[in-house]
Amino acid sequence: MFSYASYPYPKSESFKEIFVSSLGAGLSVYLFLIIFQPFGTENFQHPYKFLLLFPYCIIFGITFLITNLMVSRFTHWNIGAEFLKIVIILFIGSVLSYFYNSLFLSHVKLELGNFFYMFLYSLAVGIPISIIYVLSRYIYLKNIYENSARDISQHITVPTTELRQNPLKISTQSTELIIDENHFLCIQAMENYCIFYFLENNNVKKILIRISLTNALMQIETNFIKKCHRSYIVNLGRVKSLKGNAQGYKLILTEIDFEIPVSRTFISSIIPQIKQQNS
Repeated sequence: MFSYASYPYPKSESFKEIFVSSLGAGLSVYLFLIIFQPFGTENFQHPYKFLLLFPYCIIFGITFLITNLMVSRFTHWNIGAEFLKIVIILFIGSVLSYFYNSLFLSHVKLELGNFFYMFLYSLAVGIPISIIYVLSRYIYLKNIYENSARDISQHITVPTTELRQNPLKISTQSTELIIDENHFLCIQAMENYCIFYFLENNNVKKILIRISLTNALMQIETNFIKKCHRSYIVNLGRVKSLKGNAQGYKLILTEIDFEIPVSRTFISSIIPQIKQQNS
């Protein structure tokens, strides 16, 4: 299991995905409480028992939501970081749940020992379930994307040298760059700058320009030149093959020595187009 800790892991990227997963996490906690009734819940008798247990759903759902929104800013994520995130969620959720239980349900004196008992019980229940979920999701996504990438790559034709004669013009206050669309490869964003990769006399050339990726995309986007990641714009007509992993896809261009990632938010637009242009 420890060998998996450093493997890249796909975290939620969009607010919608984070919200839906947070809702699912909160409802899972609620269902677990009403079915198994841990922490002495089976001895708690009240005509509105299940209604009074519902705030636990809200507590863990909001904790899950806030934690995932915070970690969504990290660019690199792996299985070990995902497990650490889960422990943090269980800890914060246990703290809030303990206060809710002590102050509104059981009305008992707050004691550190009782909290640690609840936290350890939460870990004992939450960690095994989380391990099964995280590893299963990793293996499932890895197999899906790897098989799909292999199938798509088999149908990608070798890019020809003369496809489109369309000049791309990039203008800033201090720079003006004109590249033929057929010779354009990709753009890599680096903070306030972008590195433009293109062919010149059959050699790869790169130029650093002070421009945002959004501004660059507005000037050069075509049917083939698309944004595929928050840090990359790529010429889909130059894609030679794909690789797949648990995080999604990576595009391979023979002219450059690095792979271009495709964010999961762009998969639904990028991958079908690659399939269509090679069908």
